[in-house]
Amino acid sequence: MTLDLTADQRLFQQTAREFLAETVPVATVRALGEAGTGFDRAWWRSATELGWTAMLVAEEYGGGSLSGRPLTELSLVATELGRACAPGPFVSTNAVLAGLASAGAGFDDTIAGVAAGEQVIAWAVYEPGRGMEVMYAPGGDLGAQVHATPDGAGYRLNGVKDRVESGDQADLFLVTAQGPDGPVQLLVPADSPGVTVTPTWTLDLVRRTARIDFAEVPVAPTAVTHTGPAATAAVRAQLHAAAVLTAAEIVGATEVALESTLAWLNDRFTFGRPLASYQALKHRMADNKTWLEACRATANAAAAACDDDPDTAGEAVSVAKSYVGAKASVIGQDCVQLHGGIGVTWEHDLHLYLRRIGLGRALYGTPEEHRRRITDLLVTA
Repeated sequence: MTLDLTADQRLFQQTAREFLAETVPVATVRALGEAGTGFDRAWWRSATELGWTAMLVAEEYGGGSLSGRPLTELSLVATELGRACAPGPFVSTNAVLAGLASAGAGFDDTIAGVAAGEQVIAWAVYEPGRGMEVMYAPGGDLGAQVHATPDGAGYRLNGVKDRVESGDQADLFLVTAQGPDGPVQLLVPADSPGVTVTPTWTLDLVRRTARIDFAEVPVAPTAVTHTGPAATAAVRAQLHAAAVLTAAEIVGATEVALESTLAWLNDRFTFGRPLASYQALKHRMADNKTWLEACRATANAAAAACDDDPDTAGEAVSVAKSYVGAKASVIGQDCVQLHGGIGVTWEHDLHLYLRRIGLGRALYGTPEEHRRRITDLLVTA
């Protein structure tokens, strides 16, 4: 699916590209990685001023999209973030906001603070040894092993979440838990008694995660955003947003990997001829380009499906995440091979894009998990 962008959307995308090129060039990304710093908070506040967290937020809180198609427009930014291998909690923040949008008026201040970059919120949904497919189980049971036990009008939270994006820099966690009457989502401040945050390693230099341990953590009744079927619907909306934006980000990273490989093949000569002139390499690059355009089309279609009808977008989302995750990894690995020995050196930037592709493939549903989901959707259709 090819996007026919409006003038406003083209400006939005171009502004994002220029901002990233000026503020987080590859040298800065490498420096952040070496320093063990996921992102600079002042930089993130500047990014939110460009509207990166506004699309899923109601206008009364300073939000609103350009054309009423928020995920399509957020995908434009995600693609640019992938092209730059940029830091920041873009995907996880917008995923949280996709759920909080239906949480009610009691969370106005939280939504406004997160959208303005004044607070960093992390989505605590993954659990050790468990993938995303449990979130798509029929019947509305999200299968959370973190338990919210009633304590007066509120809860006590116990359990472990892992693979929490930007968890080590978060002020607030949105936690998916199992309550006595079904799933619940809760807002938990990072400095709450009983919360232990342990940074964890990821393949990407600047996309950091954390393990969060909850031990008898008190949760006030005013911190409960969703319960029961509403919690299930919110989590699935969050998963759709995260999967769509991650697919778009992978597309952006793959674009740059392929562009740099094409430039290398044209610049590098053997036996008096550029590498790009060899028929076998032409065929490989043609295949890679075809797969990339198919990745772009499925990612665009998934974003459009979420904007058109979120309730029926599940199949398009899973098609995009499974196809992009599988094919982009193949393209990225072939780009490394086509670069020859230089492609596996630390000094060359290609591995940064391969890392971004690899982490994106694993997060918010692997290709295998989403293929199983497509099968389930087809069986129950």
